[in-house]
Amino acid sequence: MTLTAHAVVGVAAASLFPSHPKAAFAAAFVSHFLIDAIPHWHYSVKSIEIDHKDPMNTDMVFNKYFPTDLTKIGFDAALGFFTAYLIFHDHLNFPLGLILIGTIGGTLPDPLQFVYWKFRHEPFTTLQRFHKWIHADKNLDNRPVWGILAQAATIPAAILLVRFI
Repeated sequence: MTLTAHAVVGVAAASLFPSHPKAAFAAAFVSHFLIDAIPHWHYSVKSIEIDHKDPMNTDMVFNKYFPTDLTKIGFDAALGFFTAYLIFHDHLNFPLGLILIGTIGGTLPDPLQFVYWKFRHEPFTTLQRFHKWIHADKNLDNRPVWGILAQAATIPAAILLVRFI
């Protein structure tokens, strides 16, 4: 999933616990893994070297593509925050603190992968192993229209679930 989808779904999950910041953060964090289990599309990140024999040896390297990839990832994260802000603050009047908790909690597992790639020790190893395990086996990278639609559908689905809970 893109960080945009993770951010918006993270805020939706966090909103289940508006008076409990730790529970809100935990719900947003868990939401990341739940929606990663849905087949989806990934945008290209050329600085990632995937080890198909042992995915735990995958790494993000500092090569000529790294600055472009970092910019792309940063744009995705910023778009996630601003999308969540527009939906939850401007339209649903959620407090900014809850939006920050949800976006950070919902997106944090992906930056923690980078931490794992550079510092292969616990608790990052266990978290990375879980992240790889829960991630959908089937991806829609070769079918971007369907993959993007799958992600786009998670956003209103999460908002509707929250509205009716």
